[in-house]
Amino acid sequence: MKQLYIKQKMFSLSGKFSVTDAAQQDEYFVEGSFLQVPKTFTIFDKERNEVAHITKKIFSLLPKFFVEVDGREILTIKKELSLFKGRYTIEHAEIEMRGDWWDMDFSVYHQHQLIGDVHKKWFSWGDQYEVTVREEAFETILIALVVAIDCVKSSEAAAASS
Repeated sequence: MKQLYIKQKMFSLSGKFSVTDAAQQDEYFVEGSFLQVPKTFTIFDKERNEVAHITKKIFSLLPKFFVEVDGREILTIKKELSLFKGRYTIEHAEIEMRGDWWDMDFSVYHQHQLIGDVHKKWFSWGDQYEVTVREEAFETILIALVVAIDCVKSSEAAAASS
């Protein structure tokens, strides 16, 4: 089991932030596109090799993200139409999320086996998430899920404030 922490820099316009371990050592780097259509995020390992790529679909009524790992589309995250809380679906036959997505407190399962947990830290500068990786093979997918859902939430917050 491994603990990772995703902390976005509060005043970063470019969407660059790192994923650290419990000792605050960088494990991954995330770089988001700035003023680019479509919006993308690239996840790099500590040697700066690209390990995942997230692309937001343009011309979609509700947010939809495609997640690629090692050049293959692994899953799609879609926001569903709902009145009160955000609901999402993952288009991947073997990955399922249970819990409260809106508050970023959920567990991720692969073929009904727990592979990770995500919890948002509420009292921090910027958004910070604690990711418990229970299956190392799914580490990159767990990070990509958090980045994509956080992007949806950030977009909605920006639209609501304008």
